[in-house]
Amino acid sequence: MNKISIYLVDDHSLFREGLKLLLSKLDFVEQIFEANNGREILENFEKNKADLVLLDIEMPEINGIEAATRLLKNYPDLKIIALSMYSDEQYYTPMIEVGVKGFLLKNSDFSDVKMAITEVLDGNNYFSPEILTGIVSGLYAQKSGKRNEELTKREVEVLLQICKGLSNNEIGDKLFISKRTVDKHRENLLLKTNAKNTAELVVYAIKNRIFTVD
Repeated sequence: MNKISIYLVDDHSLFREGLKLLLSKLDFVEQIFEANNGREILENFEKNKADLVLLDIEMPEINGIEAATRLLKNYPDLKIIALSMYSDEQYYTPMIEVGVKGFLLKNSDFSDVKMAITEVLDGNNYFSPEILTGIVSGLYAQKSGKRNEELTKREVEVLLQICKGLSNNEIGDKLFISKRTVDKHRENLLLKTNAKNTAELVVYAIKNRIFTVD
């Protein structure tokens, strides 16, 4: 992996210093910039451009949602991983919609942080398992509004159950179709959405407003 620079944005200095120390030990991290809130990174990013941003959601002055929105407007290819406490579920949808690639709990093991960074740098989405569980448990199909025209009604039904973590056998039983039919729907969904895993299917569904989070 090429050497990268990381921007660490969090208003809790002890948390920031601890994470910075751990990040500095990764052999692929060359430089770490810091900001205390969203305003600071917005003011300084042009002169301290980074490959990846670890961004707290709840901060004073300018929060993570607003900071991510402005950063991605100016730097659409920027990779951002949101840092969150578990109680921040209401913020996941807007962060996904603006293009944030990953979500980490602030009490995650550092091995999860490293995995999230490598996955996002490889072009994938990453969620802490607890966050993904929290999101999919609240997913429900839109009752109105424009449905994504690329997906059939049945594919949307299968997609919802995949996002909720059901196996192909369980989906077949729930929708009264064969496992083989579910296998084909899953294959079509991955092709149509360019998703590689459940996390990316969830992101696709939310960004395209196929499902909402209750």
